[in-house]
Amino acid sequence: MDTLTHTSISSRRAVGLSVWLTEPIDNSSLILFRIAFGLLIAAEGFGAILTGWVRRTYVEPAFTFNFIGLDFLQLFVGETMYIVYGLMGIAGVIVMLGYRYRIAILTYAVLWSISYLLQKTSYNNHYYLLMLLCWVMALMPAHRYYSLDTRQKRVAKLLTCPRWCAVVFVVQLFIVYTFASLAKLYPDWLAGIPIGLWFAGKADFWLIGPILQKEWLQTIVAYGGIAFDGLIIPALLWRKTRPWAFVIGVFFHGFNSAVFHIGIFPYLAIALCVFFFPPEQVRRLFFQKKPPLTAEAVSSTNYKLPTWALALGILYFAWQVYLPLRHHLYEGNVFWTEEGHRLSWRMMLRTKSGSVRFMVEDKATGETWWEEPRDHLTPKQARKLATHPDMIWQFSQYLDKIYQERGHEDVAVYAHGEVSLNGRERAPMVDSSVDLANVSWQPFRHASWIYPDRELSE
Repeated sequence: MDTLTHTSISSRRAVGLSVWLTEPIDNSSLILFRIAFGLLIAAEGFGAILTGWVRRTYVEPAFTFNFIGLDFLQLFVGETMYIVYGLMGIAGVIVMLGYRYRIAILTYAVLWSISYLLQKTSYNNHYYLLMLLCWVMALMPAHRYYSLDTRQKRVAKLLTCPRWCAVVFVVQLFIVYTFASLAKLYPDWLAGIPIGLWFAGKADFWLIGPILQKEWLQTIVAYGGIAFDGLIIPALLWRKTRPWAFVIGVFFHGFNSAVFHIGIFPYLAIALCVFFFPPEQVRRLFFQKKPPLTAEAVSSTNYKLPTWALALGILYFAWQVYLPLRHHLYEGNVFWTEEGHRLSWRMMLRTKSGSVRFMVEDKATGETWWEEPRDHLTPKQARKLATHPDMIWQFSQYLDKIYQERGHEDVAVYAHGEVSLNGRERAPMVDSSVDLANVSWQPFRHASWIYPDRELSE
């Protein structure tokens, strides 16, 4: 009986959640975000070409460090990426206009996923968030008002969307900001060390360069970052603090954009705030000709959310919670080993520098050669390689392939290098006695050849 009662209660809760998520709400927030999102992703596509980022990241390198297991993406390396980013820019404009919206947003989602998974040298969590948002937007009825699709009658014009269309963004942002805040709660950040190292290189930055060198300001930035990330979503959700939270958010992201030059993310974060304001308020400000939502319109609209779709949504967010926590399953310090760092909202937390060179040995003859990464890679790739064990492993595999093509059938590759974390004295990060050409990558367990310990409280 207890089991049956528990099952019945769970079923009622699921039904109640489904009903709440499918309640019709004014779709003005979703429509406005589609327009802003389209503009921003178009700027990302075209801007990457015009600023030379595509050239430096995809064209100049002989190969890129793709996500492990996705080597087939190397087919895109080279001038093909100009086409990819040009198509993304066009797709972004089409998304903004709401013209054949589904095709446009799916095109951007696929192409951005390719470009994101193709290289890790310029990795950041903002690119990962953009990839997630592209796929989420592909599920949204974001073209049902103020779009060319409705004007040309490809789809019916609607004044509403189901509540889940806004909830998805709110929950995603809560996860992003919460884990970003928690990740900062470690000794080096609390001491302001990363901030101090970053600001040291900005002494001549506009008029505020000298101020950025002040220890008191660096302390404010360090603790303010923790407070902002941890409190911004609750503050936006509460009606009384929402206006102030929005103003603070604009200042915070504007500061980051000016000082750190992190692309479209600050403006994307500001645009996402639209989902925290009442849709009716958004309608009055931005769509004054749009009819207000009436009780009759709400009662006549019946959205459905299949149980399987609700289950998939819950699993998706459960996975989003798992990814930032998974580094606890690995031995060692994530700031040092990098295991569990990516896809975890660990944004701008530490600074690393180092150097590495590789010894290649022909096992049959005993002959050895030293290989310098800069002879094969761009300067940025070489710098990033030295501090990331997974990239060191990938480069070892690359050297193995190169030497096989030269006629050396069986070689060993050893990495010799040292790394500095947050300005500390350099120390070895990988075991130089391990043949990295002949070990497999194990994504779900600690790699024994990575030295796990680097205390952050020294």
